[in-house]
Amino acid sequence: MLRPLLTFAAVGAVGFILWKALWLLLLPLFGALVGFVVLFAKWGLFALVIFAVWRLFFRRKPQTVHTTE
Repeated sequence: MLRPLLTFAAVGAVGFILWKALWLLLLPLFGALVGFVVLFAKWGLFALVIFAVWRLFFRRKPQTVHTTE
């Protein structure tokens, strides 16, 4: 009667220990991934600002239509 309960507790304890160990190993990878995402977002925003400034200050002059009568 007590054996299945002890087996269940042992499997749960081993699973918890493995989960904690795996999380400690994968946490730096998640941090690096978030860092790269933020870096690419920063580059994208910087490129967007440069593009907006370029469009704002270097607009094309409106083309005039020449009609011959």
